[in-house]
Amino acid sequence: MIKLLVSISLREWGIIRKHPIYWFCLGVFPVVVILLFTSLMSEGQPTALPVGIVDHDHTAVSRGLVRKLDAFQNSKVVAHYTSVAEARKAVQENDIYAFLYIPKGMTEEMMALRQPSLSFYYSNVTLLAGSSLFKDLKTVCTLLTANVGATKLAAMGKTPREIEQFLQPIVVDLHMIGNPWANYNVYLSTIMVPGLLMLFIMLLTPYVVGTEMKFGTVDQWLEAAKQRVGVAVAGKLLPYTLVFLLVFYGYEWYILRVLHFPAQGGVMAAACVGLLAVLAAQGLGLFMFAVMPSLRMSMSMCSLWAMLGFSLCGATYPVFAMDSMIEGIAQLFPLRHYYMVYQMAVFNGYPLSYCWMNVAALLLFAFLPWVAFRPLKHALRNYVYTP
Repeated sequence: MIKLLVSISLREWGIIRKHPIYWFCLGVFPVVVILLFTSLMSEGQPTALPVGIVDHDHTAVSRGLVRKLDAFQNSKVVAHYTSVAEARKAVQENDIYAFLYIPKGMTEEMMALRQPSLSFYYSNVTLLAGSSLFKDLKTVCTLLTANVGATKLAAMGKTPREIEQFLQPIVVDLHMIGNPWANYNVYLSTIMVPGLLMLFIMLLTPYVVGTEMKFGTVDQWLEAAKQRVGVAVAGKLLPYTLVFLLVFYGYEWYILRVLHFPAQGGVMAAACVGLLAVLAAQGLGLFMFAVMPSLRMSMSMCSLWAMLGFSLCGATYPVFAMDSMIEGIAQLFPLRHYYMVYQMAVFNGYPLSYCWMNVAALLLFAFLPWVAFRPLKHALRNYVYTP
């Protein structure tokens, strides 16, 4: 059996060497995806988001407020407008993401303790930009209020310590566990890149089996395996398993050792989840081909399944907050279980026993072809390819 596996794998290496499409799917595309996604968010968070100002007060206080806003890392004042309508048009044209409106007489009313209104408007069409600027605008307005209170208390003869205790009676000690930098690269690249790699694996698996039918080489392939379908399939997929494992481990080395993504679980947990991801994607791809022995249909279903996994894995929107039916359907996608194992075992450092159900699900995906082995065997021996 080992000799047959080696013989079929060497035959497959010869096919890979002759067809450049395999070079791109196995090497070029994965490397491009890894470098593209990890470099897109290399800064961790978006910085210098464009903000506009509508200043009708024109006082030292309003100009100081604008300078404080411009000093924030996420905000950059790029334009001053004469009216709210003009600033709103700029937001609608995507020239700016938000603007601060300072009404006329704000400083005078503030000094007279008449509670002037200070308004800011932001676009939440781009969710990340809108939430970041909302935080900055709210903070700068709060700082202005605190500054007025501090000035009044100082005029009453209060000490700096008393002023601090009055303005901030409770000090919040905030700790962000796992990712204290709020680095979006850590959150998104660890699910987007593996998801795309699993997409490549799921598409390539039915393709390499289906092309044997397409080009009429099934008989030669099975003859090399002595008509043993299981050995033929295992030997054919073995080179792709090794290459994608190398790619997965290279990606994990890059994010953990070069980019220094947090990983409390260590190398062994990362290696285990990478192996499970590759085997689960290959198993599901082969299962799709077994139940639909058509090159086009099986690849279309694999593409659909992989793309839906991005929405249902729970990385951007928690699965438990979805409809109960959707929550159940989400368990049918290997990316969901990969995400859970990575978050618990690699990111947070819990033992794999804490996520044994997700590990078992990935193993189940890997062994799915055995469930449909009889249809696969029948398809390889009797199916007639139709263009």
